[in-house]
Amino acid sequence: MPNLRHIAGTLALALALIMPAVAASADNYPSRPIKIIVPFGAGGPTDVFTRAIAEELQKSLHTAVVQENRPGAGTTIGTEVVAKAAPDGYTLLMVSGTQTVNETLYSHKQYHLMKDLVPIAPLIESDLVLVVNPKVPVKSVKELISYAKANPGKLNFGSSGPGSNYHMAAELLKHLTGIDIVHVPYRGSTGMRTDIISGQIQMLFDAVPTMAPMIKGGMVRALGTTGTARSPILPDVPTIAEAGVPGFQATLWVGFMAPAGTPKPIVDLLNREITKIVSRPEMKAAWEKLGATPVTMSQPQFTSFMQAQIDKWAQVIQANHIKLTN
Repeated sequence: MPNLRHIAGTLALALALIMPAVAASADNYPSRPIKIIVPFGAGGPTDVFTRAIAEELQKSLHTAVVQENRPGAGTTIGTEVVAKAAPDGYTLLMVSGTQTVNETLYSHKQYHLMKDLVPIAPLIESDLVLVVNPKVPVKSVKELISYAKANPGKLNFGSSGPGSNYHMAAELLKHLTGIDIVHVPYRGSTGMRTDIISGQIQMLFDAVPTMAPMIKGGMVRALGTTGTARSPILPDVPTIAEAGVPGFQATLWVGFMAPAGTPKPIVDLLNREITKIVSRPEMKAAWEKLGATPVTMSQPQFTSFMQAQIDKWAQVIQANHIKLTN
């Protein structure tokens, strides 16, 4: 019994020493620059919106917020960097739907997304649009499904790589409709856009702002968008759910995470500040012109959302027998 009392006393003393240090670190946060790791190359939509929020966070937190692009291996390189970083709030991760797909798609990652990192807050979501080359004899989603069922394996769809938003949107369409279409992965999105125009591939999903000029120029034909409501950039194009595939929804979304163990007061502070920024009317108006809708959630809500995304894409990967990546 004396030994147990001694152990209990030692633990109590250790906690008493640790807790003020944790509280102090949260109270003084931030006292030095914050780094945001973006696991994509510079210039893409995720990169653009992350830079915008970084600039605003600098003002609200009164400290430098710098962005570092660490692309490669389908976002797993940059994500691993943050998963192994010190849990002090000074290294954050830009997270997207790609990382939730990777939880199932990558069989030998060196981290578990929801165990080694903690969700902070969402930033934006943006619709994709399903387009076909004008020579494909369909003018609606229902006609595409009928054509694909009559011609199994003859329609090719492009993507910017396995596990990308563009790839998984098409896999979801396959999963919900039972059509047989063939994935043609590219190294990035430039090649797939060139080939949809030339007719080397017949269909693809892409970001609405990127495709809108090509749609209006007649280079591709739009069949449907991937959100729950019509895109303000393409108001005449129905959603895919509206056009005949109930339950279809596959938006490009972006948010933030931190290493697991980051003090809750810091996570809560970041959630509050990000939510304030994306809730500004001028921010909403500016981003909607770019095809993005600001999203706000509490930290628990964002955690539940991310877990639901992981579960959703795991089901699609398993049902469509998508080959896993080592």
